[in-house]
Amino acid sequence: MHEFVTAFLIFSAKYLFVAPIIILGTHFLLQPRSAKGPMVRFALPALILTYAVGLIGNHLYFDARPFVVGHFTPLVAHTPDNGFPSDHTLLVSAIAAIGFCWNEKLGGILTAFALTVAVARVYVGLHHPVDVIGSMAIATVVTSAVFVVSRYVARQDLI
Repeated sequence: MHEFVTAFLIFSAKYLFVAPIIILGTHFLLQPRSAKGPMVRFALPALILTYAVGLIGNHLYFDARPFVVGHFTPLVAHTPDNGFPSDHTLLVSAIAAIGFCWNEKLGGILTAFALTVAVARVYVGLHHPVDVIGSMAIATVVTSAVFVVSRYVARQDLI
């Protein structure tokens, strides 16, 4: 059982971030044409700003990766750079937050993926918990702010 869990978490740490992209993309494609414009006007700025805030966080806070500090070989090969924030967790968390703003059930499913990626990245030795928790917080706060602003702009008919 332990080997299965380890293999699943290694897979999750490396590749699971792709599934939420496909799920959210499919959800988007299945929407009526009239809904796609507002979705893009919300999702694109949310993703770009989340990434930008993540870059700023990377420059403001340095957290050496666990395998560097602990002098061990991680289960997934990685360069010994700054571990904050976790890019994989940041992306999947932003996608989950966007999905939640569009559809709560979809957001809940995508959040499960985000949590799995976060746990996996810690388990394989690539990140400390602060790296993935910080990533989730950045994605949630930025996406929520963009959602509020995009709803305001839409009500004002500014775009």
